[in-house]
Amino acid sequence: MTTEATTTTPEPQAPRPERTEGEAPRPRRTIVPKARRPRGVAVNDPVGDMLTRIRNAAGARHDTVMIPSSRMKIEIARILKAEGFIGGYRTEAASERKATKESEVLAGTQLVVTLKYIGGKTSAVSGIRRISRPGLRVYARKTEMPRVLGGLGIAIVSTSSGLMTGREAERKALGGEVLAYVW
Repeated sequence: MTTEATTTTPEPQAPRPERTEGEAPRPRRTIVPKARRPRGVAVNDPVGDMLTRIRNAAGARHDTVMIPSSRMKIEIARILKAEGFIGGYRTEAASERKATKESEVLAGTQLVVTLKYIGGKTSAVSGIRRISRPGLRVYARKTEMPRVLGGLGIAIVSTSSGLMTGREAERKALGGEVLAYVW
């Protein structure tokens, strides 16, 4: 049994027609470079991203963590500071930071959270959990405020009077969206 190898020769292409007088020249294709998109990851849940950054930084025993700033995140940091879970926080503009490769990503105002450690080893935040998220909102009535670890932790609640702990909301007889538990 023998097989014959067949080769095909390319067909000759027809020559391009010459341009006649009076005919407009063909437009040339111009290659436009793609616009540079800002580097970084699109975040669908900014509050969840903040809580995850704090959880990860505490687990890795970092002193500070940088988070893109917003009013809600600053209020959450205020509550965490008041309850003793973090050492402090401050906002920092892009011009105040030293230039690094990440400068392009970190454009805008950043929230710098200083973490707190007990005895220099154990993080003050032993657990932090997002409750109400974009896919499933969780609300609590004024009579049904959640208790975290039997009162040892806090629930961060968004009410009509702003962000506050679950105990404050209960005292002021306010209900709202339960954002997170911290213990």
